[in-house]
Amino acid sequence: MEVLVTGATGFIGSFVAEYFASKGYSVRCTVRPTSNLRWVENKGYKLVYSNFESPENLKEAVEGVDLVLHVAGVIAAKDYNGYLKGNRDSTYNLLRACEKYNPNLRKFLYVSSLTVVGPAKSLSEPVDETTECKPITRYGQSKLEGEKEVLNFKDIFPVTIVRLPAIYGPRDAALLDMFKVVYKGIAPLVGFKKKYLSLLHSDDAVEGIYLAATSSNSSGEIFFISSESFYSWDELIDWMVEVSGKKALKIRIPESLVYTTGFLSELLGKVNGKVPVFNLEKARDFVQDFWICSPRKAMAKLGFRQKIQPKDGFKSTFEWYLKNGWIK
Repeated sequence: MEVLVTGATGFIGSFVAEYFASKGYSVRCTVRPTSNLRWVENKGYKLVYSNFESPENLKEAVEGVDLVLHVAGVIAAKDYNGYLKGNRDSTYNLLRACEKYNPNLRKFLYVSSLTVVGPAKSLSEPVDETTECKPITRYGQSKLEGEKEVLNFKDIFPVTIVRLPAIYGPRDAALLDMFKVVYKGIAPLVGFKKKYLSLLHSDDAVEGIYLAATSSNSSGEIFFISSESFYSWDELIDWMVEVSGKKALKIRIPESLVYTTGFLSELLGKVNGKVPVFNLEKARDFVQDFWICSPRKAMAKLGFRQKIQPKDGFKSTFEWYLKNGWIK
């Protein structure tokens, strides 16, 4: 059995490739000439240099594989067209390549995001697969457009969509930034009331992706692969402080300041011609009260279970940061 993993040079994709390799799959990865190969080189993977500009460019990548796991995507872009190109158009081209060059494909799995649905209304009403999609960012909307492309091919070959919440673990730069701040003695919290989120360790996320990709019950389906519990930022920060072994002062950041920071970051990006990771839309993400979703469908149909709680996951992740020199 051979699997193609797109985005294998990134955080989640690198662990997806490793997990499937551990299950006996031959792993093929799409890479670009500019890709950092630190997570994929010397692992026995077949590296295919390609781009997603057209189906023809992906012929070598898709020919002969049994599974396609499309993890790659764009999380920051100058405008909406940039998001669409990276998340909708690239997905379509990959699907079209499979149709043309690998019509007997066993499964095409698309890794999507909780952001395609948007935040929940309350702590007692987590979103699920039946919730109407109301993305609040261009990123979320572009991932939703990617989902639509995938479902358009469900009668051509088996397709599955998994939506992930916030994911953390070794190699994650997002949690790294938070740990760096905590390590310096500051524990920031956004707003003046508790905010909740679904949060999953990368090991659990990858196992959920594996279950969805290999299950006979997943074709044509969408699943939230997520934590069974919802966590407040207050308790998450407390655990970060505890595992770091440092004392940290909790500081409440007004939501207005978060928006101001996003605005200034976006403005600076326009001035220097760079795409900022944090912008006004990310600010809108940060101030939401309930980024929570239910994994009940995945639990019932796939046998998925969350195994790693954040306190334990934070400890192993922090130790990885220290060991690898990401925190000094």
